[in-house]
Amino acid sequence: MTDRYGICFTKTVASGNDFVIVDNRNGELDARDFDYAEMARNLCRRKFSVGADGLLVLEASDKAVFRMRVINPDGSEVGMCGNGARCSAFYVSKCGEEKDFTIETASGIVGARVDAGSVKIKMNDPRDIRLGINLGLGPNVTVVHHINTGVPHVVHLVDNLEAYNVKETGRDIREHAQFAPDGTNADFVGCISGDNASIRTYERGVEDETLACGTGVVASAVILGLLERVSSPVKIRTRSGEVLTVYYKISGEKISDVYLEGGASIVYDGKM
Repeated sequence: MTDRYGICFTKTVASGNDFVIVDNRNGELDARDFDYAEMARNLCRRKFSVGADGLLVLEASDKAVFRMRVINPDGSEVGMCGNGARCSAFYVSKCGEEKDFTIETASGIVGARVDAGSVKIKMNDPRDIRLGINLGLGPNVTVVHHINTGVPHVVHLVDNLEAYNVKETGRDIREHAQFAPDGTNADFVGCISGDNASIRTYERGVEDETLACGTGVVASAVILGLLERVSSPVKIRTRSGEVLTVYYKISGEKISDVYLEGGASIVYDGKM
């Protein structure tokens, strides 16, 4: 990759979700007026560039310790990314002594606590919960459930998660008229036992299955709780094999005190 931008970056990963972090908290990059959408489309390409599930741009904030912008590989910017928030918090903790943060996102202020290699994010309360939606996609997709955990998710419970055609069905759900015009992420959940489950996710903006999705894990854990299939804390095994833990409280239709916890790490630093 050529030295196209002349700036430093850090590659991070959380549960198989990998991100390129550009740190502009000091505002030095503002004068260069980067097109971050174009940058994400270039840098996130697998095999041809750094390769990542998204670009995270960290900026100064007058509402929190820092602001996190999330740009998908297709250049679209979204309001929140759970694993991105964990990676950002872990990165910032390595830059200083602080272990507790508030992070400004386009979906609101979230909290973070870093403890060694584990990061626990306090999410915003979920909204736009709709249970028992029939999408009319044939016998394989009958009833699904919708929830917004910073970004929209549809949760579908399946019998044979390993053999399920996540990419094709995920695309059909993502593009369904029910969720137009912005579309949705699609989570497929199975192997439910006790307070444990497994997940596979088709991510909007990546337009493919990813190894993990933090907001999708939270969405699935909360939906399973509302369906009385599990109780908090819920452990969700991602496609990467790593397990994330979700905590929450349910009071009638009200969901509160939602936390996402799991590991994060820095892969390497580079210049682009």
